[in-house]
Amino acid sequence: MDLHTLQTAEGSKHRKIRLGRGRASGKGKTSGRGHKGQMSRTGSVHKPLFEGGQMPLVRKLPKRGFTNFTRKTIVPVNLDALSKFDSGTAVTIELLREKGLVNGRFDGVKILGNGTLDKRLNVKASAFSASAKEKIEAAGGTCQTV
Repeated sequence: MDLHTLQTAEGSKHRKIRLGRGRASGKGKTSGRGHKGQMSRTGSVHKPLFEGGQMPLVRKLPKRGFTNFTRKTIVPVNLDALSKFDSGTAVTIELLREKGLVNGRFDGVKILGNGTLDKRLNVKASAFSASAKEKIEAAGGTCQTV
């Protein structure tokens, strides 16, 4: 592809509507602004939630609590759920998602020590509880933090 072969997409360019060019143009006289009022005047702009001077709904509603925008969503997976994998399997977050053990949007997976494990698994996860790490290594497996 070269610069001289580029073309605009069909329908992406529109003719500018020429305002105030006589009645026959369809946008003459008041130029589509109506007759009187704040928005008919020049230089008039509103903030997104402006309600004509009335107390905005956003300011009427009560504010409660605190939203932590840096919060990480960690999904827990128990050891008894890992027992469905064959011995010697490398258990990754992608494999857990494939098998339906985790789903949705999350930032990490933590393996918890609820249940027993009698298979040798190589588990790669975001975090491990102390009891889970102990039980996986006792079964002959490895724990790797991703």
